[in-house]
Amino acid sequence: MQHGLGKGLGALLGDNADLSTIRKPVAYINKDIATESDRGGSSDILRIPVGEIEPNPFQPRMSFDSEALAELTASIRTFGLIQPITVRAKTGGKYQIISGERRYRAALAAGLDMIPAYIREANDQGMLEMAIVENVQREDLDPIEVALSYQRLIDECNLTQEQMADRVGRKRASVTNYLRLLKLPAKVQHDLKVGLVSVGHAKVLLGVEDPALQEQLCDAIVKNGLSVRQLEEKIRKIGQEAPQEKEQELPESYYRVLEHIGRYFGDNISLRRSKNGKGTITIHFNSDAEMEGFLSALEK
Repeated sequence: MQHGLGKGLGALLGDNADLSTIRKPVAYINKDIATESDRGGSSDILRIPVGEIEPNPFQPRMSFDSEALAELTASIRTFGLIQPITVRAKTGGKYQIISGERRYRAALAAGLDMIPAYIREANDQGMLEMAIVENVQREDLDPIEVALSYQRLIDECNLTQEQMADRVGRKRASVTNYLRLLKLPAKVQHDLKVGLVSVGHAKVLLGVEDPALQEQLCDAIVKNGLSVRQLEEKIRKIGQEAPQEKEQELPESYYRVLEHIGRYFGDNISLRRSKNGKGTITIHFNSDAEMEGFLSALEK
């Protein structure tokens, strides 16, 4: 989408070559190290020494793309491990990975000595749900922690977005907007987590399709202190569409459509609706298997 912009794009965004003095890797140093008392399960993020974590022997994924793993490793060195892994306690003071083995391998390669993790007690679903909901309602969580907690309710407690919104006492649109933050590049998630950019900035960046341009715009926000309005104006000048500051809330039925179809495409689905009810649904799929699974569901 950026063909023909050339030097004009650099002029609009400015020189953002080195922001390393501002950005520091997220290390969750404000989080406690897991102790024996936490082994029953925790709703919060804790730090676990790498030597106490074991891979899951039942991991169905036996091979990992080496190039993608190298990219994740480089990202972790720069920004830290933003999304924690999930583990369960074992005997002998060890923890076994439930989800996040790719992140674990990349963290090892990046030289981390502590890995942020959720400790899950897998045999009590109700207690886990209550613990996560209680954690979401804390006031000191950053936007990424809130989004990760919502994702845990979906993945680990098998809640729909509608059920989750009811549990945490928020509007469905608010829940959806938080979950969308996890689709942003690692650089943007990092800066949102540590407060270098706001949720308002992030919502505008989500309207830009090119991840590389999202990162360049994020650099411009951090270096030049752009307001949300200034960011929207900059995006308009380079030919991208930015969302309005006040987003129109969709009818509940639209969210249900997104949720049901999204199950078959990893939530890679978007919907646009005008005030008169006209709009489009866009689906991004990764394989023939995803499409075949969706077709099978439709035929049933």
